[in-house]
Amino acid sequence: MKYRYIGIEGPPGVGKTALVERMAARLEGSSLLEQKHNPFLGDFHAGRSGAAFQAQMFFLLNRYRELGELAQRELFYQHKFADFIFAKDKIYAYLHLDDTELMLYEKIYQVLAPEVPSPELVVYLQAPADILIRRVRKYSGHIQFTEHDLKELVRAYDYFFFHYSTTPLLVVNTSKIDFTDPEESLDDLMQEIEATSGGTRYYAPA
Repeated sequence: MKYRYIGIEGPPGVGKTALVERMAARLEGSSLLEQKHNPFLGDFHAGRSGAAFQAQMFFLLNRYRELGELAQRELFYQHKFADFIFAKDKIYAYLHLDDTELMLYEKIYQVLAPEVPSPELVVYLQAPADILIRRVRKYSGHIQFTEHDLKELVRAYDYFFFHYSTTPLLVVNTSKIDFTDPEESLDDLMQEIEATSGGTRYYAPA
């Protein structure tokens, strides 16, 4: 595969972590999985004042640390797959922070972003909220979001990647395909990745 560092993105339940692990195993590469633990999430879900900013900054700095470690290694020695990209942090920031918090967030983000290595290609996995809810129930049985919140999040992801132009982008509609299923072939997806050379490419598996 011509791309050595690929970021797989998408809303919760779309299967990005499973896809990262499967592609890393297939190409004998390595995977970087986002750390989900955040000590401020409990206060955020409870609606405590200021908790949204604390939770967002924790995630931002954690993503910065995780991806920043790539810059200290031989990044392109082997294929690298990550189930998140640094820029997606803004999706959640703009959903949850007020104007004053966003102003401070943006100042910190602009300082950190140039130091984080960018993937050579981003694969964005799309699916409607109702399908995502079914998949989360199937594989974990626990849903962090209400259906309304997940629909808002899906819209925010679609808006973000509609305007995304930092790297080549492959948009994959996963409504009829579930990459968490080990029986699902990766051959067609790998071909689509190889065929993506710049700009945005769309792929809708049958």
